[in-house]
Amino acid sequence: MILGIGVDTVDVARFERTLDRTPRLRERLFAPDERERPVRSLAGRFAAKEALIKALGGSDGLGWHDMEIRRETDRRPTFARTERLLAVLEGAGAAMPHLSVTHDGGIATAFVVVEVEP
Repeated sequence: MILGIGVDTVDVARFERTLDRTPRLRERLFAPDERERPVRSLAGRFAAKEALIKALGGSDGLGWHDMEIRRETDRRPTFARTERLLAVLEGAGAAMPHLSVTHDGGIATAFVVVEVEP
């Protein structure tokens, strides 16, 4: 059963301007392993974190670093199994979220589905 669905879209150029204006934002929004990625990838990761918050119905105390995005060995994006994310998912009776991220034409979009643990 689906607990929640979230989607978010980010304008990559606007996101880049925001990061340039506020350099510390990169540290605040992204875990160390995420920070050096290209701006289009960062925009997609930010969209993914926002989409997860929407799918969960709120941040419920999750920090930006609790929602780190990693690539599986087959290159699929996934949320890292951080302690706080696992606790929030367990509290909601949810499994690890499904994540899809794309960026094209200056736009980054992420889609998240959170299912109840079977």
